[in-house]
Amino acid sequence: LRPPSFSLLLQSRRPPPPPPPPPVHSHDDGSGVEEVVIALYDFYGPEPHDLTMTKGGEYVILEKCDINWYKARNIYGKEGYIPSNYVTDKKLGNLEQYAWYSKHVNRNKAEELLRTEDKEGGFMVRDSSKPGTYTVSLYTKSAGEGGAAIRHYHIKETSGCPRQFYLAEKHLFTLIPDLIEYHNHNAAGLVARLRYPVGKERLAPSTAGFSYEKWEINPCELTFMKELGSGQFGVVRLGKWRAQHKVAIKAIREGAMYEEDFIEEAKVMMRLSHPKLVQLYGVCTHQKPIYIVTEFMGLGCLLNYIRQRRDTFSLGSLLSICQDVSEGMEHLEAHGFIHRDLAARNCLVNDALVVKVSDFGMARYVLDDQYTSSSGAKFPVKWSPPEVFNFCKYSSKSDVWSFGVLMWEVFTEGKMPFEHNPNHKVVMMVLEGHRLYRPKKATPNIYDIMLRCWHERAEERPSFSQISILISDALEVDGSSSA
Repeated sequence: LRPPSFSLLLQSRRPPPPPPPPPVHSHDDGSGVEEVVIALYDFYGPEPHDLTMTKGGEYVILEKCDINWYKARNIYGKEGYIPSNYVTDKKLGNLEQYAWYSKHVNRNKAEELLRTEDKEGGFMVRDSSKPGTYTVSLYTKSAGEGGAAIRHYHIKETSGCPRQFYLAEKHLFTLIPDLIEYHNHNAAGLVARLRYPVGKERLAPSTAGFSYEKWEINPCELTFMKELGSGQFGVVRLGKWRAQHKVAIKAIREGAMYEEDFIEEAKVMMRLSHPKLVQLYGVCTHQKPIYIVTEFMGLGCLLNYIRQRRDTFSLGSLLSICQDVSEGMEHLEAHGFIHRDLAARNCLVNDALVVKVSDFGMARYVLDDQYTSSSGAKFPVKWSPPEVFNFCKYSSKSDVWSFGVLMWEVFTEGKMPFEHNPNHKVVMMVLEGHRLYRPKKATPNIYDIMLRCWHERAEERPSFSQISILISDALEVDGSSSA
């Protein structure tokens, strides 16, 4: 196999950046009625043009500037910018405003959270696997067999008009919040009353930048703390922004990256905001070395995390890790963004055990022949499909192949793919149709998802949205205890 020329590789790695999402300017539904939202978290606007919000407060949306930031007005008439993921519509029946509702928690994570809290009557309401339906997950210490138990109850609907919701057939309610309120005081057929809401994210989510249109960060506002490790581009340290906001700070080693190209695209990368992506907050570019400031993830790299805790994971926990990554990748795919180096080493874990995809798109800016040439020792051949090491052809479907390898890493709890085989041998093995073996912890159903990711023809691999559905189904079949 002849490796592609270095210049060809650079061309393939530096496509024009995807366009930012278009701004949305309407702030009502056409009826002239103002759109009112409720704050889910406190927000202390760091800049004069921001609007400070109090959790539970009501705000009028004046303009939807982009997908991540709105212009709003408070009850005193003060106006400013607020992060869109800190608010929810004030609509009758909108569950997001309630502490007991956890939108993105699957069955396995619900059980983990309820066991961790270990409180009688601990409960949460979460989305069921069937879209548009909900499940109540309830924890009781007095299950009858002498131990604690978790029960999952689907919230059922009547077929009549108006539709009504119920957990116990005799007790019907027009709104789900009214149903939950009733069962706070009455078990009425459940194993316990719904006493203690569990699982709502206590910490506010990351925002796309610290403030609206703020992507250049003053280095004087950064406090440097302990070293976290050394990456492809240089040393990474724990730090604080304005002495209060924990961040990770990457100091870019001179000659490690195409700095000008990266700085140009940093604005686009900041707008990629999702609960399963490590948030880029901004950059410091007016001095050397330049700094990249990102969300801090307390438990570090996914690869080390699973290796250090080997033999402690349930099947459901391993599937949940894969689901987090697939959801982050689904967001990148939807925005036409290609990772190019997806692997367990490039995902991070936070203190709430959420796994997030990191360093997406960064491979394009590496200045290292060993890393950017498929004949180089550092090139991630073991995570790459044939079209990448043959023709440097990157796409969301090449990321899908890498995701299959990441799943294999997770289910082997951190083994090296293709073990001790050198890159050139792995290339020949893959071209001859050889694939990674089924890990002991992976059921045939789970291994089938990996094999779909490793289809030789890129167009026949599933999309990340399809993978997310496959993993959700596997969680229900393979990763759940009986209700």
